[in-house]
Amino acid sequence: MCRSIKTLRPPSIPDEATEEEMRAAALQYVRKVSGFRAPAAHNQEVFDRAVEEITEATQRLLDGLEIRGAARV
Repeated sequence: MCRSIKTLRPPSIPDEATEEEMRAAALQYVRKVSGFRAPAAHNQEVFDRAVEEITEATQRLLDGLEIRGAARV
């Protein structure tokens, strides 16, 4: 669906994903799903809230994944 969203878990990236990388992926997802690159003022709050919620969900997902064969820090 969103080909520009990169994989954020090792070994696809050498280190843990940064908050900035997770937020960028969340923003791309919300843009794709909503169909808006930049929402109108009356949609800005819900758009921003979705980006934040998806960023947080991404963090929980990555924190909970067990990557077999990869050293955990």
